[in-house]
Amino acid sequence: MGIVSWGFQGRSRRSDQKLPPGQYLTDDFPVLSAGPTPRVNRDRWEFVVATETGTRRRWTWPELLADVETAADYALVHAYGGYTTNLPLEDLLDGQAWIAYRYDGGDLAPEHGGPARLLVPHLYLWKSAKWVRGIQLLLEDEPGFWETAGYHDYGDPWREQRYQGD
Repeated sequence: MGIVSWGFQGRSRRSDQKLPPGQYLTDDFPVLSAGPTPRVNRDRWEFVVATETGTRRRWTWPELLADVETAADYALVHAYGGYTTNLPLEDLLDGQAWIAYRYDGGDLAPEHGGPARLLVPHLYLWKSAKWVRGIQLLLEDEPGFWETAGYHDYGDPWREQRYQGD
């Protein structure tokens, strides 16, 4: 068995739903992961923002989250298990993205990215890092895990930006 779950095949598209090209509506909460699921105890979880100058701000679960001053234009999101993904910083601001820690009235389960997961709903889901542990703010863009393997640096599903060159 490979380390990547390949997703879904054969699902029909509902004609009344407006979805990006090639995307399908599911009635459940699919689990798609690359590698094993980290089990991070909230007592040991921490979230770190590293600015472009090297300044590091650290929060524990009860301390999350205050404003951080920065001149950065990009972010590299880090997750437990070594996963990273890059984003323009503006895509994380003004309510466009969230750190999710609860789902359906309970704590976010590890297989869905708990204890905390980045959620960036306007981009492909590989930008919504599971098991998020920090954000590195950068002056220049730096590719993350999937981007170094040929996936698109931005990943807009409406423009079908799956791979470099799309």
